Amino acid sequence: MGNAELHALHIHPVKALRAVTLAEAVVQPWGLAGDRRWALIDDGGKVVTQRQQPHLALAAAEPEPGGGLRLSAPGRAPFTVAVPRPGETVTVDIFGEKVEAVPADEAAHAWCGALAGDGVRLVHLDDPATRRPVDPDYALPGETVSFADAFPLLLTAVSSLASLNSLIAEGDHAAEGPLPMNRFRPNVVVAGTPAWAEDDWTRIAIGKVAFRVVKMCGRCVVTTTDQDTGIRGKEPLRTLGRHRRFGGELIFGQNLVPESTGTIRLGDPVTVLE
Repeated sequence: MGNAELHALHIHPVKALRAVTLAEAVVQPWGLAGDRRWALIDDGGKVVTQRQQPHLALAAAEPEPGGGLRLSAPGRAPFTVAVPRPGETVTVDIFGEKVEAVPADEAAHAWCGALAGDGVRLVHLDDPATRRPVDPDYALPGETVSFADAFPLLLTAVSSLASLNSLIAEGDHAAEGPLPMNRFRPNVVVAGTPAWAEDDWTRIAIGKVAFRVVKMCGRCVVTTTDQDTGIRGKEPLRTLGRHRRFGGELIFGQNLVPESTGTIRLGDPVTVLE
């Protein structure tokens, strides 16, 4: 595969909020350390994401020592949240799946409610090793995931985005392109591979850490949201629908499950194992 390497690394400390870009990250069994351990829920316990509220792209959560957060958003005073102490959990509904999590304090709920609507609360996944199993159709026994949509990590490729942007440029909504990679909210971005090569991978290594490539990533309306403005368009779903429809899904990227743990760093070689 040539000189494929890790080109970019991102975590999303609060699901649906802005990404944080890193130079290195620790791979844990359930994903990158600090990725999607927090989420917003409505008064019925359902996870709130950019699907319902695209403006959440403008809010940020910076990791603090000890696992806490520094929340910020345009026109709002920043707010620091500590990891809640162990205690009673609340039931979180994440796309119909029920997961137990620990609520943050009332001050954090007030800040998040002002951001995302009355009744919205902030919750923390206190025990990612046990709380939420990966879809058993794709997982080995005991494998778990954070508040990510379904799998521990999402991989995308620089060359595939370039190919997609070329297709967008030929379409009805060419003015919306080229799109940046943050539309797809990946954890790991690979450079130095042929376009769409990741479609055929089943196992890879990034540096010394091995991963199973378990499922192509079906994309949703979040990809049409400009992550810098919160404004929605038609792309990339219009073009993915024409060129990257696999079964009932519009595909960009691959979902990964770690086979081992360790630290991955920008520039690490990416090796296809199977």
